[in-house]
Amino acid sequence: MATRALDRVGSEPLWRQLQRELLNRLDAGEFSEQFPGEMALAEEYGVSRHTVRQALRQLRADGMIVAERGRQPRVAPQPEIQQPLGALYSLFASVEAAGLPQHSIVRTFDTRADALVAERLGLEASTPLVYLERLRLAGDEPLALDRVWLPASLASPILGADLGHTSLYAELAARTGIRLDRGHEDVHAVIPTAAERNQLNCAHDVAAFSINRLSHAHDRPVEWRHTLVRGDRYALTAEFSASTGYRLVQSPPAD
Repeated sequence: MATRALDRVGSEPLWRQLQRELLNRLDAGEFSEQFPGEMALAEEYGVSRHTVRQALRQLRADGMIVAERGRQPRVAPQPEIQQPLGALYSLFASVEAAGLPQHSIVRTFDTRADALVAERLGLEASTPLVYLERLRLAGDEPLALDRVWLPASLASPILGADLGHTSLYAELAARTGIRLDRGHEDVHAVIPTAAERNQLNCAHDVAAFSINRLSHAHDRPVEWRHTLVRGDRYALTAEFSASTGYRLVQSPPAD
């Protein structure tokens, strides 16, 4: 096998050159079948395995490849579902936009009190809340664990809705006239617990997005939501430029 040329005279480290070369080949789809192992790359580029490991370490950190101890590196799968930052989005709509069939397994749908959530909604601790807990599926594979609280004084008419195949926000609008118009989210990367991994059917090395959302309608907080989404099936995106910074895309809520 002919050795691929790297610049051994210039000041740029070999590992960085190798990283850029591999990234270009990844972008070209050259490794769609199989990503080469460390020994093969060391031979192909005429470098040490230490140099190869340095290059792969950054590609792994950037999410381009998956490399586990004792196993050959492989190209990281592309997330199936992408969501723009800054949009009051619908997970229901995002899954359908990705061309995947979606449905939910409703675990709990009742009225209860929750002092902590009531405080977040600006309510008295004993205020009755409609509580909905669902396992969200996309393409018949688990995608997210979703828990939602809404003031029962506003949302009790939705208790008769079948939310296994329909949108919560659409039912809320149809049955109560309430349409969410703004919200705030905090997104954190977390390692799911063993119980959460079991429900989401994801591997032990798959991280997740933990998303807390407070949504408003006409300046009144009406929804507190916590969603745990598999990180290997979901991605957050943003567009930006040097002149305007991030362009946050707004879309009408339909979940």
